[in-house]
Amino acid sequence: MTEYQQTTVRPAEQVLPEVPPAPVRKDRGVLRAALRWTTAVAVFAAVGAATAYGVTRLERTDVPGLSTEPDGRWEYPALTRPPLPSGSPGPFAEANTAGTHHADLRSLLLPAPAGAEDDRTLRGADGWLARKDFLAEYAAKDDRAELGQHLTDHGLRHIAARGWSMPDGTRTRIYLLQFDTAAVVDALLGPYFAPYSAPKFPLRGAATSANDETFPQEALVEDVQRVVYDETRPYGGEQVRHAYLAAGDTLALVVQSQKGGARAVPFQQTVTLQSQLLD
Repeated sequence: MTEYQQTTVRPAEQVLPEVPPAPVRKDRGVLRAALRWTTAVAVFAAVGAATAYGVTRLERTDVPGLSTEPDGRWEYPALTRPPLPSGSPGPFAEANTAGTHHADLRSLLLPAPAGAEDDRTLRGADGWLARKDFLAEYAAKDDRAELGQHLTDHGLRHIAARGWSMPDGTRTRIYLLQFDTAAVVDALLGPYFAPYSAPKFPLRGAATSANDETFPQEALVEDVQRVVYDETRPYGGEQVRHAYLAAGDTLALVVQSQKGGARAVPFQQTVTLQSQLLD
């Protein structure tokens, strides 16, 4: 078994002194299981008005189902959450009843892995994607119109997005949609975006999708709701996998597609790391 290696914490501007680890709540057990995917647990540090902490990178572990060499995992850079503005709590702090992400949403997008080619169409203006470009992920014109109205009715603030292509042809698109409160995101997730059995609004290239019950429960990230879908056979030109994440005031959509079949491991890896960045 490959040894784990400690991920270095990258502070925002200055070297931060070591502080004792925060007390671990009893309900952190699921998160600890998720981090067995990684090379190290996330290390937390805080000084005054700024908060920055490392997010781990997935390497090989003995998680069931990921034991075959090689398993296709991608090499992501070491990840660091951005510092919070002075006096601002994290999205899941008890004082933050609205679940607000006070960090710039654009800085919470998962960076592309090594070898990726950037999808410039998702850069948007000043890093904010137009609503119509997000809605273009959905197959039917009527669905795009209905979903667009739901976004308006629920007070969508803005969308940050990033995408890339890998040498093997796998395409990834990540969208972060920010609303006023976590309650708004909860009201949208189940009824409109992600019913349990199948998505209400099919994506382009995935006429029929179903809940993916094979996604490892060990990769569940505390406080982040996750609904995962896999395109059912027969596939179209590509197999499409996608997941919705609800994290405080932010709703995320992660999409991966590949001609002939989108591999499960890099998709699971991408969804888990993006979840950790939003947690």
